Order: sequence, then structure tokens, then C-alpha cells
Amino acid sequence: MSDAPTERHARVSERLRSDLIVWFITTRPDGRPHTVPVWFLREDDTYLVFTRPGSQKVRNLRQNPNVLLALDDTKGGGDVIIIEGTATLLDEGSVPTTLPAYVEKYGEEIANLGWTPENMGTTHGYSQPIRVTPTRTIGW
Repeated sequence: MSDAPTERHARVSERLRSDLIVWFITTRPDGRPHTVPVWFLREDDTYLVFTRPGSQKVRNLRQNPNVLLALDDTKGGGDVIIIEGTATLLDEGSVPTTLPAYVEKYGEEIANLGWTPENMGTTHGYSQPIRVTPTRTIGW
């Protein structure tokens, strides 16, 4: 007999570790949703995202720190994982894009863009770290 909740938890944990893209959902000041795909790194009980300081998501977070992170299998819309949370804009440059776990996960993708982990945060402007602290995770 299988332990479905334990299997589901293991599957959700694995996807949150290995999936490359998560949908990052914020709310614009006028109440409209803003949804963008982003790279993310799970660190213990939080998630780290890098973005450009002037991005729409940063402007939205200055007004409302509540976010959703969403994963699906991108094939048929199954295997959905939704994380409700609160985002914190960390000091610009306070977390380097050369963070070893981030480079391990995204090094190949960064290289495919013709970038380096160092110039991702400087030359290409992804210097604004965002830390998402989950308040609820839903996986089915």
C-alpha cells in the first residue's frame, strides 16, 4: 500500500528543486495580475529570484508583497503546484548571481545566453534579488 501524501510531498519537493521555470504572479497597483516566467532557486523554506530593478514585478511588489508561484507540467496542465507567499525585495546586489547553488542549477542556461554568472547581475542587470517566503503550498 502506498503512502499517497508522502509520495505527493516527495514529488512536489523534487519539482521545486529541479524545475527551471516558475510562473511569478504579482498584482499591479490597479489590481490587475502580472504573470511572468522566472528562474528560481529553492533555499530551505524560501525561494530566490533575480530580476532587473526596474521591472514591473518590482514595481508591483513595492505596492503589494503578496505573490503566487505556480508550476505545471506545461504539457497538459497537470501536476500543478501553487505556492502562496510574501516577497521581500532584498538590497540590490546583496545576493550574488554567482551563488553556487544558483550557478549549479542555471549555469548551462546562463552560458546558452552567452552570459556568465558574474555579468548576469552586472552587465545584464539582474541585480535585484527577491526572497519569497511561502505561507501555503498546494500540490496535486
